[in-house]
Amino acid sequence: MIQTGIITISDRASQGIYEDLGGPALRQAAQGHGWTVHAEVIVPDDLNAIQMAIQSLSDQGCGLILTTGGTGIAERDVTPEAIRGIMRVEIPGFGELMRMKSLDLTPNAILSRSLAAVVSRSLVIALPGKPQGAVDCLSFVLGAIPHAVKLAQRVPTSC
Repeated sequence: MIQTGIITISDRASQGIYEDLGGPALRQAAQGHGWTVHAEVIVPDDLNAIQMAIQSLSDQGCGLILTTGGTGIAERDVTPEAIRGIMRVEIPGFGELMRMKSLDLTPNAILSRSLAAVVSRSLVIALPGKPQGAVDCLSFVLGAIPHAVKLAQRVPTSC
């Protein structure tokens, strides 16, 4: 069972200007994969707020932290920078695969800066802000998540 935390990164959703749809979509997907959703938070597109949310969920024991939003190229899109500022190691294959598979769905996939990294003892995956894009990208990397979570949590594995 993978203990999961979900972070929606959006100025407008954090201010209540519009309803968060990405977090609930990821919750449903996570639960569909048999994972336990421990906590969900909404934060603004702010480097420090993102880092604090990730650290908090990691400290609470979430082996997997899914973020949605802030992976584009708009001025306030700072999720990759926030994660890189606190990560131990980046896992490039996750972002590469998400972009490659997404390109079959939209030409804008090449603008995505989605990534995965290990922060403390958590696998953090930065997913797109659009709910369907987040769920699709999660499905593309699904097979590697259990093993990556074990490695992040320093659980002995056969590899």
